[in-house]
Amino acid sequence: MALLFRRGLAALGLFLLVAPAMAQRPGGGPPAVGVAQVARRAVTETNSFIGRIEAIDRVDIVPRVTAFMQSVEFEAGAEVKQGDLLYRLERGPFEAQLQIAKAAVAEAEAQLQNANITLSRAQSLLNTVAGQRSTVDTAVAAQRTAQAQVLSAQAQQRQAQINLDYTEIRAPITGRIGRTSVTEGNVVTANSGTLATIVSQDPMYITFTVPVRTLDEVRQRYAARGGLKAVQLRLQLPDGRLYDQVGQLDFVDIDVGRDTDSVLLRGRIPNPQRPEGYRELTANQFVSVIVEAVEPVQMLTVPRAALLSDARGNFVYVVGEDNKAERRAVTMSPQSTPELAVISDGLRAGERVVVEGLQRVQPGQPVMPAPADAAAPAGAPAGGAPRQGG
Repeated sequence: MALLFRRGLAALGLFLLVAPAMAQRPGGGPPAVGVAQVARRAVTETNSFIGRIEAIDRVDIVPRVTAFMQSVEFEAGAEVKQGDLLYRLERGPFEAQLQIAKAAVAEAEAQLQNANITLSRAQSLLNTVAGQRSTVDTAVAAQRTAQAQVLSAQAQQRQAQINLDYTEIRAPITGRIGRTSVTEGNVVTANSGTLATIVSQDPMYITFTVPVRTLDEVRQRYAARGGLKAVQLRLQLPDGRLYDQVGQLDFVDIDVGRDTDSVLLRGRIPNPQRPEGYRELTANQFVSVIVEAVEPVQMLTVPRAALLSDARGNFVYVVGEDNKAERRAVTMSPQSTPELAVISDGLRAGERVVVEGLQRVQPGQPVMPAPADAAAPAGAPAGGAPRQGG
């Protein structure tokens, strides 16, 4: 029994001597990480700005004559077509004026006919004993006066017809009409102001301002592809959805804002009616305007999960041929997406960057790289969350 006790003490002493040495051993080899190659991919270059939707045509409906409002022929907020009847004014007084004007024309034409007969008779007698030159001159003057009276009467008839036509106010453009400011039974005059407003619906204008520096950069970037003609416009609606129509730039302002050092740009975009009966875009609506290239370009990209950042800026871990992790500062392009980081400086095509297992990487230390999808050990999450520092 005593012998067994002494052997146990000896074994315990040996364990206490060996345990510290075992604790100081390096464990398990280089950490496993998932890597992805830096590759050139087709990327659509974009810039985003705040813009406003504007109607291409906007018309204020005003009365042209003084009359009672007889009826309102439209529904507020509805879409109307060019030529649709909007307001009907009292016609009776204007119809009477037109009849008076027509009678005046008939009278003037009768007087002209009589003057023509008198002139013809005087001219036929001029070469006879009874003829006198003064009589012909008087007849010519009377005939010309009668012609002028006919022209005057015809002009008054046209004016009366125009005034009668003004009693029916029709839509000058196709678009959506607002509410009426004057209801039936009221008297309207040329000074009554706007009765209603119509704004066109399809297409619409998009206006937005761009800093001069940004505009110059965009022009230079697309200079070889046609300048601003090589870009198109897309819209992000207030609810975050991407509008399904594409617009085109059609105007760059001739002046630079003195206070903002920016330039106004304008484009056109379709605004078709939806099957539900409404249109997505409304005049004066705020949207995000995305200016993007018509054709994508090849740019260096890495998975966004590879990108880390700290106080010194953005960086990635590059795995070299010796399988050592190297911290590499990179510059990310504005064209990056939530899935891909577009790199404008710091990497070369074909290099490997760490995408998974970032929390196990230290600069300058060896790692055990594998394709990103196969690098995570069984039961471990695929990839590590980006961390600060390095």
